[in-house]
Amino acid sequence: MREVLWRVWKSPSGRLGLIAALIVVLSGIAAPLIATHMPNQIDVAARLTPPSASHWFGTDHLGRDLYSRSLYGTRIAVSVALAVTATALVLGVLLGVTAAYAPPAIERAILACFDIVSSFPSLILALALVAVLGPGLLNIILLVTVVFIPQFGRVARAQTLTVKERPFLEAERALGASGPRIMLVHVLPNIIGPIVVLASMNVPVVITLEAGLSFLGVGIRPPLASWGSMLFDGFTYLNQSVWPVLVAGGMLTLATLGFTLFGEALRDAIDPKLRR
Repeated sequence: MREVLWRVWKSPSGRLGLIAALIVVLSGIAAPLIATHMPNQIDVAARLTPPSASHWFGTDHLGRDLYSRSLYGTRIAVSVALAVTATALVLGVLLGVTAAYAPPAIERAILACFDIVSSFPSLILALALVAVLGPGLLNIILLVTVVFIPQFGRVARAQTLTVKERPFLEAERALGASGPRIMLVHVLPNIIGPIVVLASMNVPVVITLEAGLSFLGVGIRPPLASWGSMLFDGFTYLNQSVWPVLVAGGMLTLATLGFTLFGEALRDAIDPKLRR
């Protein structure tokens, strides 16, 4: 892992992405400590003001501090992205490895489920599921997780199929190793590299999808701060102040660009062909 991170750091784009991703993650973690105001503190007298000493990024249409709201929006975006990615990774790997070892009928059933979910565009499927279950933080995490499970499942199945017939696994079976031990000790360590790269590449996609749902009014519900809802409020009052759009759009750009560059550099560092 240290060697992989060193390769990422040696790449200019990887270094930039890693720094941007760390800024986003750390600002989300430290939001209660570095925020200058409460995120929902209303000051109508100071509505739609430009950046100043009291409000570093300006204020929105209710006089709420944009700097503090952007930090708490970072907290929401990072939490949703990490929760969705981790859950989809675990369930996708479990289903993918099961499909690789299961009888043909079960394998076809799992792949059919993957095909059904993957046949819909991510945003359209998420909107349909939100219409059924309703908006909210937990529902958004659950619904977006369902959208991303097939990606991890297909990669895990393909990697398992290439690994499970290798001679060292045949030797383990001949020595009497059990199936769970073979999968946990030998199969998973050999397939986890591409899956980790896929997870790092999916983090900005999840952030963008959550912001899109919140922008459409079916994602994170007020009074929680979300970059998507901040963008929607900013566009509503764009003729009076551009700062809400600039702040929310800038944070969204920083997060997606940082995680995307980091994911691409991580892919190049792990794949020997790309490294050559």
